[in-house]
Amino acid sequence: MSKPSDQVTAAGSSGPGPGRQHQSHPEETEEELREHQGLSSSSSSSSSTSVQEAGPLRGLVIKQEPPDPQEQDERERQAEQELLFRQQALLLEQQRIHQLRNYQASMEAAGLSISFTGHRPLSRAQSSPASASFPMVVQETPAKPRFTTGLVYDSLMQKHQCMCGNTTSHPEHAGRIQSIWSRLQETGLRAQCECIRGRKATLEELQTVHSEAHVLLYGTNPLRQKLDCSASPMFVRLPCGGVGVDSDTIWNEVHSSSAARLAAGSVVELVFKVASGELKNGFAVVRPPGHHAEESTPMGFCYFNSVAIAAKLLQQRLNVSKILIVDWDVHHGNGTQQAFYGDPNILYLSLHRYDDGNFFPGSGAPDEVGSGAGMGFNVNMAFTGGLEPPMGDAEYLAAFRTVVMPIANEFAPDMVLVSSGFDVVEGHAPPLGGYKLTAKCFGYLTRQLMGLAGGRLVLALEGGHDLTAICDASEACVSALLGNEVRWESREGERDGLGCGWMNRGTTCPVSFVSLIPTFFSVECVVCMGMHQNLILVHQFLL
Repeated sequence: MSKPSDQVTAAGSSGPGPGRQHQSHPEETEEELREHQGLSSSSSSSSSTSVQEAGPLRGLVIKQEPPDPQEQDERERQAEQELLFRQQALLLEQQRIHQLRNYQASMEAAGLSISFTGHRPLSRAQSSPASASFPMVVQETPAKPRFTTGLVYDSLMQKHQCMCGNTTSHPEHAGRIQSIWSRLQETGLRAQCECIRGRKATLEELQTVHSEAHVLLYGTNPLRQKLDCSASPMFVRLPCGGVGVDSDTIWNEVHSSSAARLAAGSVVELVFKVASGELKNGFAVVRPPGHHAEESTPMGFCYFNSVAIAAKLLQQRLNVSKILIVDWDVHHGNGTQQAFYGDPNILYLSLHRYDDGNFFPGSGAPDEVGSGAGMGFNVNMAFTGGLEPPMGDAEYLAAFRTVVMPIANEFAPDMVLVSSGFDVVEGHAPPLGGYKLTAKCFGYLTRQLMGLAGGRLVLALEGGHDLTAICDASEACVSALLGNEVRWESREGERDGLGCGWMNRGTTCPVSFVSLIPTFFSVECVVCMGMHQNLILVHQFLL
């Protein structure tokens, strides 16, 4: 903005007219002003005859105009805005640091070690007033995850609790995963693993196994998702005063859907990291369990079949050709069997207590071998004979050596998933178990499965309710996944899993295999070591 400049008056001039005003920039020096004044005087003398032709200029007077008030106000406003901006930036920085510290505390409470290096804000230089208050260290690139065993756990899954508030009357309670996670920390195993962050499974992921109505009913908040009355879940009043979907499976209106989705999503996240080669293998400490959940029915503490969902997504997203699912929970995984009964690319192999269909859930008979193209890819090792005597290490180790591993090797899977229920471990009463396996036996079984699929193996917690038993078994499995040596002494009468002495006990061999496939597979009897021609659910790839 231009303004009137200095007014120049030449003394001694005979004419009455004043000198010409010159427009100059405010930042011009006094020398430049004189130069412009000289040019102005020269022009004036040549055009006026009343000016003296000779003689120097006398009485030169320079009059400086006062600064423009509007411009001064503008500068003051800019200074105030700059000060306000710096104060806001300082406040935001303090809030960011506070949030990071809160996040770090929550992650440490969940068992994840998180550390934050200093961060230099992009909008602030070292000369900023805040630079003296905060260390300005360039943020380092996050370290690449170690290629080791992965663990996943989230304390939010503990909120899935009966509304009665009494955890002692419910075997599937929050203390299960909390105790396992604490044991892994106390033994130092957790520090040797890579802990990953879980997530909720999306509704679309859940629908790979479950119906849309089932997913909306048990995977969303009813206040947000309204369905017609015909599709509403049938809740029952439990003896404890709480609410459930059946006599065993509790329902918490606020937390159950989130916990169930978090369990499924966490298993999926861990499985994908192992399948993609980011982690070596993994163990998922999750609840509620999943292998009993069918397409449209929750049951047996289960709402979403986490392992089945992970297997379906491996097929759809990573094009994994062949997946082996081993289920060693004492109860048959009826939901997993249903999901893949006609799929020849997923081999489901279950070892469970059956007792001629009289043990929950009643499914898993030896003659349930699959259908259509999946005929022969569903193997049920159904133990029958009750608890006289109960099954132990020898029976399961022999079953692995003579049946499970030969079939699995023939199948040659690209990925191995385990529904890892520990209610077969000694310490579980007959209604929920009754068998007498040791925890260390599961470490040996885990090492056997690590020889498949290039070691790509993920175990996901299913059942198991005796805290000491499930903690011991989880410790043994994670130790085996880390590559530690498995040591345990066989009991008297057992031969390191090569037999069990059933013949000496004077009892009938409790293992019998029945198949509708008219082909024989010669194996040593799982229990009495005699050579039998058992109808062993022969798979098409063994024909």
